[in-house]
Amino acid sequence: MPGAPDLASLGRIVRPADYVRVLATPMRLRSPHFAVHHLEGRPLPTAKPATRTGAVPGDPESTHAPVTASLSTELSTAGDDSVSRRVDDLPAEAGEYPDARVGPQRWLGLVVPKKHAKRAVTRTLVKRQIRNAAQACAPSLASGLWVVRQRAPFDAALFPSAASDALKQAARAELRALFERAARGERDPLKPRGASGGGAPRGKSGRPGRDASNPPASPEGTTPCAA
Repeated sequence: MPGAPDLASLGRIVRPADYVRVLATPMRLRSPHFAVHHLEGRPLPTAKPATRTGAVPGDPESTHAPVTASLSTELSTAGDDSVSRRVDDLPAEAGEYPDARVGPQRWLGLVVPKKHAKRAVTRTLVKRQIRNAAQACAPSLASGLWVVRQRAPFDAALFPSAASDALKQAARAELRALFERAARGERDPLKPRGASGGGAPRGKSGRPGRDASNPPASPEGTTPCAA
């Protein structure tokens, strides 16, 4: 269809209620600094502009702006690193896609708390790398709502600068590996309730197994994401 949006493109999650829905799900994947949550479905519908009695269709002067309730942007999720987190404040994109056959089939939300990235320039760097990694893998991701949250700060001793090429490359590599796993449909096993966090994970034989937070790199030529 000429002019139709690219179905492989990523929409943006803009409503706090949608963040709450997605973050209520268990972590799908995790890495040392990031966690990925996924929820099948679509964003909640947005309120339509109200019209005055006797409004003339197509006349912009005869409509009111939509009235929306004030929603808190402080989110909290269950888990060991449960804290109040500020939602990535993104402006709503122009236009909606009420027809599920057109428009984005995947939506991305970002949660980068000041607790883990105190400087605004650092938060901007991290958000940009999340978007870049997600966009590269978007055609291979399952449809639905995806939220990436930073769950731990980068070591200030290794990355003393608020924004540097070294920090950018480290975040990019970690996020790329995380989204490649998501594109392959992988999931990290849920930790049993009350399980202690000490020691390396062990396989059926009792020997130390692969750490799910540090998966091996994809074999050359098998990446499901764009270069």
